[in-house]
Amino acid sequence: MSSPASAPKSARRKSRELAFQGIYEWLLSGSDPGAIEAFLHERYPTIKLDEAHFQSLLHGVLRDAGMLDALIQPHIDRKTAELSPVEHALLLLGTFELQQHVDVPYRVVINEAVELGKVYGGTDGYRYVNGVLDRVAAQLRPLEVQAANASHPQPAPEAPSNAPQPGPFAHIPVSHKSHRTAPRRSAGPRRNG
Repeated sequence: MSSPASAPKSARRKSRELAFQGIYEWLLSGSDPGAIEAFLHERYPTIKLDEAHFQSLLHGVLRDAGMLDALIQPHIDRKTAELSPVEHALLLLGTFELQQHVDVPYRVVINEAVELGKVYGGTDGYRYVNGVLDRVAAQLRPLEVQAANASHPQPAPEAPSNAPQPGPFAHIPVSHKSHRTAPRRSAGPRRNG
């Protein structure tokens, strides 16, 4: 039996997962947000979730998707429309929560998106989501990120004296595009085994 303190976290995690599924569906089909919400509640009638958080995430992301894409765009290597729908939905969800739910620590927001990415995304899609949301968090919550970094400084790695020097093209970013598969419209995001 879980303690009362752990119940809200579990309910909030479920609200994120359900909102993610709705955002994913919206990206694929462009369906009406009310219809998506009704479908999710019909599909998962007994799920215990934080209803207020679910409502905020689902409807907030769908309402503000263009503005959220504008916040994400400087931190990615392609247009948001070229992202896999899973990664795109996770980035929209995480960016919205970073911006609008400042009561949730930024590391929790990123961790929750990464965990969803491990379940629903491609092999390394969660790493991409993690890196992008780290940069978005630094932009949206600079004081919180700086405080966290100051309390846990990362030592700079020392290069051996005989280390090879970077080549002339070392400054050019490398694109790590995911391999897209044809999405199944009615099945929702796929789950990794």
